Amino acid sequence: MIKTQLQVPDDLYGRIKQLAAQQEWSLAETLRRGAELLLATRPLAATGSAASWTLDPPANTQLRIDPFTDPNWREHTNLGAGAAVMLSHE
Repeated sequence: MIKTQLQVPDDLYGRIKQLAAQQEWSLAETLRRGAELLLATRPLAATGSAASWTLDPPANTQLRIDPFTDPNWREHTNLGAGAAVMLSHE
């Protein structure tokens, strides 16, 4: 095995520790299982080259308008008003 160090946000670390305690696993085992699950759901390309990588199809956000046509889209998004307008039927 390889020994390494990871930087994890405090809230994520706390949740991982809680899961580990609930399952009676060590922190290391919990992180290994998480990595195994990630690799099982997002397997590496057979060749391992970036040329074989493809972008996932866009998610269906059900937006009625293009949010980026508004020159103030960043402000509206950060204020939370943008989502309501984008989801409304105009």
